[in-house]
Amino acid sequence: MKKIIILALLLCLPASIFAETKDLRIVTLNGTVSEIVFALGKGKLVVGNDTSSLYPPEALALPKVGYQRALSAEGILSLKPSLVLGLEYAGPPEVIEQLKSAGLKVIIYPGLPGVEPALNNILAIGKEIGAEKEAQKIVQDIRKKHSKIAEKVSKLKSKPKVLFVYHRGTSLAQVSGTETPADEMIRLGGGINAVDGFKGFKPITPEAVIAAQPDIILIPSRGLESLGGKDGVFSLPGVKDTPAGKKSRVVAIDDLVLLGFGPRLGQGIEELFESFHPKTSEKK
Repeated sequence: MKKIIILALLLCLPASIFAETKDLRIVTLNGTVSEIVFALGKGKLVVGNDTSSLYPPEALALPKVGYQRALSAEGILSLKPSLVLGLEYAGPPEVIEQLKSAGLKVIIYPGLPGVEPALNNILAIGKEIGAEKEAQKIVQDIRKKHSKIAEKVSKLKSKPKVLFVYHRGTSLAQVSGTETPADEMIRLGGGINAVDGFKGFKPITPEAVIAAQPDIILIPSRGLESLGGKDGVFSLPGVKDTPAGKKSRVVAIDDLVLLGFGPRLGQGIEELFESFHPKTSEKK
């Protein structure tokens, strides 16, 4: 009898409820947002994304609409999306306005670095694309991993000074000050940012690097690759004259795992802690 009642109720619901998410054509404007949608099991709904969408491989293979800060309205519109999702970096602003004026549903989420902002974005995107249960599962996993590492961090007697270096292609290498995703990840992983005299990023200088006296150089994997490996890192101005250079301590982690604040955030925090505190990690 119960089964009959439930079936009757389902039949009374409008068909649009079931087709609502199935018929979505999504364009994602940020690598983190792309990864979230795929992690929620809705990757097949994505018809295009920006050039920062490097993971998973299926996302990398999709049509590109430009870099998240330099998007093409024409490129996005040509894909005939019904939903456009991005973070606050998406732009320029006039392109976002063009998309809205064209009648597209455009949702821009906060891009603040931090565990709670990341979890809120995952839950919000999950709700929007009909994957709330999947989002809750990912959030629970991140909370569990973060809680475990946070407890270990609270018991540390000392923390290494970490210098985050950003380098890509022929661009000038830069180091991270405060209020950046790198700064927050260093803290979550049980380290101390070796540079705290400014906010954001600044070009690397030998004097500043030597003055910072980092114990560890932290760099995204693609940045390490663009420098030609560890030797390239130690050839940067001043690095070889630091404790990190003398002890050859370089930590490289996948770009989106390290800086994305997405579905693999818990993994990133764990990897950093294990890299910053190898002796402590061996005791687990």
